[in-house]
Amino acid sequence: MSKSRIVILGVAVAAAVGAGYLAKNLASPAKTVAAAPTPEQPAARLMEVLVLTQDVPLGERLGSSAAWQPWPVEGVMDAFITREREPNALEEVKNAVARLPLYAGEPVRRSKLVIDGQSFLSAILPPGKRAVATRIAADTSAGGFILPNDRVDVIMTRRADDVSSPNGFITETVLENIRVLAIDQTIHEDEEGRRVKVGETATLELTPEEAEVMTVAQQMADRLTLSLRSIADSNENASDRGLHLVTGMGRGDSVKLIKSGDVSIVGTKR
Repeated sequence: MSKSRIVILGVAVAAAVGAGYLAKNLASPAKTVAAAPTPEQPAARLMEVLVLTQDVPLGERLGSSAAWQPWPVEGVMDAFITREREPNALEEVKNAVARLPLYAGEPVRRSKLVIDGQSFLSAILPPGKRAVATRIAADTSAGGFILPNDRVDVIMTRRADDVSSPNGFITETVLENIRVLAIDQTIHEDEEGRRVKVGETATLELTPEEAEVMTVAQQMADRLTLSLRSIADSNENASDRGLHLVTGMGRGDSVKLIKSGDVSIVGTKR
């Protein structure tokens, strides 16, 4: 056999051996590298907190609107009611009344509740304020749509004392930017869209001086009207309110005389 054939045969054998080795490595399963074990995260510590399950409007009782729910310990505030500190709180707050509008998902706070046995009105009345009730009707209260927390002006209308104007009326705004605390009305419409009940009394939040003005106005007026203010201008400073009737602390507004539909200025308050 010639040398060239021997060389070619050797190369072929070497190639066959290399191909077989390569095929063996490809067919063998890949080696897997074990991942390093990850440390387990510690479970968050929880505490049962009294939480509202549905919205509670201002002045409504909580009833069954609260329940115990797990809450992360890190997020528990001192004002929250916890089962650990007050295990009987759920029963105690069932008859409590909402001092402010409450919303589903928020923890119950005693500062937002009027506990059973307390006066609701005195609880929501700020320090230094007085609650004064005045009679109203649908035609003197923005059509019956004035509601608690609205802001109103109180307008007094009375007959003119001037004997030369026996049919004239004087109208003036005696109080301004007054908060409505409560109103005994229920807005409800029957099947024909008619309103079937409108309140007759509005309770207003007043300072002692404003309460005196309101008391005198009720005695002097032929009619008191509540004028609903826009929410956009209801943040007026309390020192700018009108106190025209008794104290003379008003802003110099004019008294208007109304006769036969005509309005005229009859004087300026000092």
